[in-house]
Amino acid sequence: MAAKAKPQVIALEEHYWDRDIAKHFTGHASHRTQDILDRLYDIGTIRLKEMDAAGVDVQVLSHGAPSAQQLPVQVAGQIAREANDRLHAAIGANAQRFAAFAALPTPDPKAAADELERVVTKLGFKGAMVHGLTHDKFLDEPQFWPIFERAAALDVPIYFHPAEPHPAVIEAYYKTYAAKHPMFPAAAWGFGVETATQAIRLVLSGVFDKYPNLKIILGHMGECLPFALWRIDHTIGKVNGSSFRDVFCEHFWITTSGVFSDPALMLTIQELGIDRVLFSIDWPFVANGPAVDWMKDVPLSGEDKAKIFGGNAKRLLRL
Repeated sequence: MAAKAKPQVIALEEHYWDRDIAKHFTGHASHRTQDILDRLYDIGTIRLKEMDAAGVDVQVLSHGAPSAQQLPVQVAGQIAREANDRLHAAIGANAQRFAAFAALPTPDPKAAADELERVVTKLGFKGAMVHGLTHDKFLDEPQFWPIFERAAALDVPIYFHPAEPHPAVIEAYYKTYAAKHPMFPAAAWGFGVETATQAIRLVLSGVFDKYPNLKIILGHMGECLPFALWRIDHTIGKVNGSSFRDVFCEHFWITTSGVFSDPALMLTIQELGIDRVLFSIDWPFVANGPAVDWMKDVPLSGEDKAKIFGGNAKRLLRL
């Protein structure tokens, strides 16, 4: 009997940095080791070597936090456009191994919507990734809805990724322990709380009623939302005539980035269904090998593993 073909492994939350965007960051590079920085700035030798070693076939590249969300409004559009052009040129050398999510200049919502359309229709990008707040504003505020309108019209997803929480939140919630445990307001807890709050606000805002084709991706196993979904749905009640659960399960996809837990995966599948779960690693902050090895061994059928490893991403992103 012939051996079954290896499922294609597509990883959706795999980061890089553009030097022109990164030079506007304040303090972020100081928190990165040289080893991480070398990988963030590489779209070639290091990245491909580590993908090959772990059996990752395709990375969907996205700019790491805070990306273009904190750029000055006067220059955000030009800087993001040039960065996306550079990313397109870089991945062109290995077009079978890389795809891309755009960096969007959300400080200028009109420019962000136009840039999304340009990179999708002209450069073949698969959607966009945005990071946290835009100058202390959540993106469910109406001024940002042109971005969602354009994403829905183009039928591409927007990936909501964490970034540093609002300064007032850091002061009130995390300051006491942040110095000793710097990951507490960041990847350990604060990032997820901020991004989950954004997702809930999106549902409550009515943006999905306005743009019923809008698709949103959340990383890190849904930023804990699948685990709280029953209680959120039970306590909030109807949202514009629909249950919170129904809206969430219709418009959101969840990735495994940085959370390689069997119980977490199984619960997420139970809440949203196998077709809504996408494989991601969170490279270079997480190594490729352990993520791929974990997914190979999860207690699912080969068919379901193939969906998570790449089949669901192929359908969502039309890869």
